[in-house]
Amino acid sequence: MQNRPASPAFTVDIIVYPGFKAMEAIGPMSVFEYANVHLRRSGKPDGYDVRIASIREGQVPSDTLMSLQATKALDLLALPHTAIVAGARDIHRALAEGGAIVDWVAAASPRLQRLAALCSGAFFLGAAGVLDGKAATTHWSVAERLQADHPGIAVDADAIFVRAGHLWTSAGVTAGIDLALALVEEDFGKELALQVATDMVVYLKRPGGQSQFSTHLLSERTARPGIREIQKWILENLHERLSVAQLAQKAMMSERHFARVFLQEVGLSTQEFIAACRFERARQLLADVALPLKTVAARAGFNGEAQMRRVFQKRMGIVPTLYRERFATTGVASAKPG
Repeated sequence: MQNRPASPAFTVDIIVYPGFKAMEAIGPMSVFEYANVHLRRSGKPDGYDVRIASIREGQVPSDTLMSLQATKALDLLALPHTAIVAGARDIHRALAEGGAIVDWVAAASPRLQRLAALCSGAFFLGAAGVLDGKAATTHWSVAERLQADHPGIAVDADAIFVRAGHLWTSAGVTAGIDLALALVEEDFGKELALQVATDMVVYLKRPGGQSQFSTHLLSERTARPGIREIQKWILENLHERLSVAQLAQKAMMSERHFARVFLQEVGLSTQEFIAACRFERARQLLADVALPLKTVAARAGFNGEAQMRRVFQKRMGIVPTLYRERFATTGVASAKPG
């Protein structure tokens, strides 16, 4: 366990404001509550004391028909162990109206054990200057704007979540659940996090470096069942030499017809899709720091470490070893503090 407070529980403030994304507050809140339930069942005290915080106490309307009751006003004299800032659909309006939150983040960040921003909530941290010189992520749709507004941030538009010292940022909506599960695992271990994930019917952990647009999502968008089956087979056989002829034969089509249909359905050629799958698989495998690079390359279907290195340099501008160092420490996307 890390940063274990003296009291039995980790205090967590989920910071909301008018127009916040409801699921981004409720998802992590549910993760911590399920963690408490399992701790109680094992005869242990609650692990988390969660509060909804805002500029002032009272009802705070979300981006849906629901509101949350803020029971705590932001106060530099009553800091939690962990603060989590939710995102908003119209983040720039939220920033314009939430200057007090930006000021609080700037003053509180050095004194907090953990500070997280979900989705576009990263803009509050960016405006406060706490992400300068650090890696961060946000929802893909506003990643370029975050980078343009704050050039000092190393924005990874593809990551599910990123850790930079005591600062955590995540992609959109459900990625907040991934981040919260990672916090539970850090605080109480993998077994409790797995129990919570099982209750919520979610993955224990999508690696922080996993793409926001995975090849699995591309497969789900494909209309033809036969093409989806081919995509699934590709994902299960990346270690093999995969050719258009081999795939066309499995699909019972001519090579030319198969190539045309695949491109039409997926939006990528077969070789582009295979390359994307191999790159994504390598990124996932690199999260396991115990795996040698040679093994990662082989399982992802690369023709040796050298080819994998070239692909990473082209796609990300860094070699796999540096990617692992920056984004895969302890199995979640991370960057060196500072």
